[in-house]
Amino acid sequence: MSSRKKIRRSVSPLSLAFLDVMFCGFGAIILLFLILDHASTITELDTSSEFAAEINLLQEEVLQGQLGLVQIRNTYSDTSFEVVTAEGLARQIQDQIDTFLEELAALENSSVASVESVEQLRADVRALEEELLRLQASSLEDGGNSARQFLGDGNRQYLSGLFLGGQRILILLDSSSSMLDSTIVNIIRTRNMSEDAQRNAPKWQRVVRTVDWISTQFPITSRYQIWNFSDNYQSVIAGTENRWLEVADRDQLNHAIDNVKLLVPENGTNMEKVFRAVANMSPPPDNIFLITDGLPTINDGGSSKALVTPEERLDLFEEAVQELPEGVPVNIILMPLEGDPSAAAVFWQLAQYSQGSFLSPSKDWP
Repeated sequence: MSSRKKIRRSVSPLSLAFLDVMFCGFGAIILLFLILDHASTITELDTSSEFAAEINLLQEEVLQGQLGLVQIRNTYSDTSFEVVTAEGLARQIQDQIDTFLEELAALENSSVASVESVEQLRADVRALEEELLRLQASSLEDGGNSARQFLGDGNRQYLSGLFLGGQRILILLDSSSSMLDSTIVNIIRTRNMSEDAQRNAPKWQRVVRTVDWISTQFPITSRYQIWNFSDNYQSVIAGTENRWLEVADRDQLNHAIDNVKLLVPENGTNMEKVFRAVANMSPPPDNIFLITDGLPTINDGGSSKALVTPEERLDLFEEAVQELPEGVPVNIILMPLEGDPSAAAVFWQLAQYSQGSFLSPSKDWP
């Protein structure tokens, strides 16, 4: 009995059932499955997706930034090109200015100072002109060959009494019908002739030569303007009424004189309008030449009267003179005209009051 019990209690590994082995294996697998952290795997996948989206977004921003940088570089390149172009133009303009100043200096033969600006050049030329006047006066004192000419300080031509200097010189040319002749009968007769005949009228040709002569006396560094006036006013170079012209521009000055030669005297004389325009010039003139033959016949309001009495003409003149700017010398060249005896006296008074000059030229002047 005891031996059987011993045989039954002894267990061999091979005595385990195959099914028990399988169950043990499945149990181990289930245990491993339960031990593993499935949530961490899912979170890592989700986090990786968010990072990828952010990376894509940053890459797009970087790409846009690169495109913007390219545009900025292109704009900078264009701006740099424009700056270089502007600097080149500035150098060209400066070279032209330097050349122009050198030409101005050459016209006066020399310069006592380095040419740095137009104003400096003008000061140099004025100094040379004063030195030339002193040398001429000294020569006349030593030689004593001239008994008719007297040279003093400044730009005054003492033989005629006209002050020919100034930096802004204005010529006011009376182009009314009375400038055709010195007598009423011949004025009416000439006014009915052809325009060529009116231009060639002896009195008007003297007026044209007078303007031409004055223009030859302009200082090379000064500026000028020429207005013709009758019932209205205008510049002899159309469209330049409100600006000063350079004497150094010889072609333009010659063009202005050629236009004076093409004028045809007509209509009445309105000094009030042209004197008011002179007062409105900016900058104002510093020397005025008034070439006329008598007192005004109309004012800004016009006149319906066929004839104007001498007293009325005096009133019109006084109204016109009130429009003139103060402190500007008025040099008057009075051409002859019958029937206006008060003209010489009042124009002489205007010249004296403005510290200008008065000239009633002879038939062969200039």
